[in-house]
Amino acid sequence: MHGLAMRFLGHSTVRLELAGSVVLTDPLLTGGVGPLRRVNPQPDRAHFADTDLVLLSHLHGDHLHLPSLGLLPRTARVVVPRGAGRWLRGRGIRNVEELAPGEELEHGGLRVHGVPAVHSGHRFGPRSTRGPQAAAMGHVIESASHRVYAAGDTDLFPGMATFGPLHAALLPVWGWGLTLGPGHLDPQRAAEAVGLLRPRVAVPVHWGTLAMSGLPRLPGRVGARMRELLVEPPQRFAAAVAAAGERTRVLVTQPGAAVAPDGAQPVVR
Repeated sequence: MHGLAMRFLGHSTVRLELAGSVVLTDPLLTGGVGPLRRVNPQPDRAHFADTDLVLLSHLHGDHLHLPSLGLLPRTARVVVPRGAGRWLRGRGIRNVEELAPGEELEHGGLRVHGVPAVHSGHRFGPRSTRGPQAAAMGHVIESASHRVYAAGDTDLFPGMATFGPLHAALLPVWGWGLTLGPGHLDPQRAAEAVGLLRPRVAVPVHWGTLAMSGLPRLPGRVGARMRELLVEPPQRFAAAVAAAGERTRVLVTQPGAAVAPDGAQPVVR
């Protein structure tokens, strides 16, 4: 798509280049977070060293990752869900601004629309009552010629149908474990989201990047299942979109690779 370049850096991190700006979604740029380890190489610094704008969808550690934010240029504008700005500034992050669903901000030739998400907004998960809390959200990034939806983490909800028209949708299709908790899309539900959003292209994200330390190397059924889940979700998503008869092209992209606008890429391990 002329005027829009995308690179999937792993998990929910996507580099977007449009309207002269470099936008990074939910940057996770290190070898892991907590007990989760990265199963593929860390992103090349060249793919985030020139970041202008950072969009954070929610406060969970695999989306708002403080060590990764520390790797970005100090000049980068960091946009966090409304209510978490003071907490983030207190962790040493500069140029922090807040945004909420229903609000907008401008950045050069871009307009960023905050949109709802169905996901826990608490830093430490849905069962905790301590620590920062801010509503989870997604973003629609709009230039004069393109609209891109970055979902963050969310479950399916009817309001997705109002986000279009879209050139591209960055949709989560799994997570980092053997099962999914509430507030997530699996491949089938992500395909249903495509039916609501109707983007020209869909890029599956939130897969193939993180796993509990040592889990993929376990012998037997559990290890085999984890290895499958590091590869299968985007393929199942693409198959479900095709089976539904949607016109959206699914661009399956390996973590670290540029998104090819002319077709899907094979996933190999």
